[in-house]
Amino acid sequence: MNVTKQLYQLQEIDLELESNEQAVNQIASQLGESQAVLKTQTELKLEQQRLEELKREQHSAEWELDDFIIKLTTAEKKLYGGNIKNPKELTNLQHEIDGLKTKRNQLEDKALELIERVELTETSVASLSSQLKQLETEWHQQQQELSSRMEQIQTILSDLKYKRQLLLARIDLQAVELYHELQKQKGTAVAKIEQGICLGCRISLPTTDLQKARSDNPVQCSSCGRILFLA
Repeated sequence: MNVTKQLYQLQEIDLELESNEQAVNQIASQLGESQAVLKTQTELKLEQQRLEELKREQHSAEWELDDFIIKLTTAEKKLYGGNIKNPKELTNLQHEIDGLKTKRNQLEDKALELIERVELTETSVASLSSQLKQLETEWHQQQQELSSRMEQIQTILSDLKYKRQLLLARIDLQAVELYHELQKQKGTAVAKIEQGICLGCRISLPTTDLQKARSDNPVQCSSCGRILFLA
């Protein structure tokens, strides 16, 4: 087989290897923990903690309200029980009852506000829980697909590397060294010729270069230095 054609095939394999290795790196960057899942987990945990605190506040307010209701009921029984005859004591007791009623009203308002906040937070927790479940389901599915794709690409890479080794063993060593040197310098070492033009630099080739490119030995473009391949 023509050495230049072998080098062109080697380059095609190298380009496939590079493309698949990039795909592996991209998949590898997507495997692992999901930032969206972690963020939602954090938000849910904070909201659950907030709900617990609100419920504690609610229970505390309800207990305090119950305590004042008992005090108020006791005071009203004393006021209307008929056992207290002294006007001053009755007046003082009435003031105490008025104060207890004011405090009771304040505690009732606070308890109602806390009930509303608890309900809103429970709704938020339920919404975040549902969102997290969906995100985790999607993430697990994505991870499975990525892992499967990774395995496929690894198999392709293994096959390409084997083909490359077989091909390298058949190519002249000096030609391979030239190929690798040009590859480092220019990215692509071999340029096809189409309609008398080097596709590496897009310049029309002299007749002498075109004639040399038909030989078995590698010929470099007089303009860009790449190995010319005439299909």
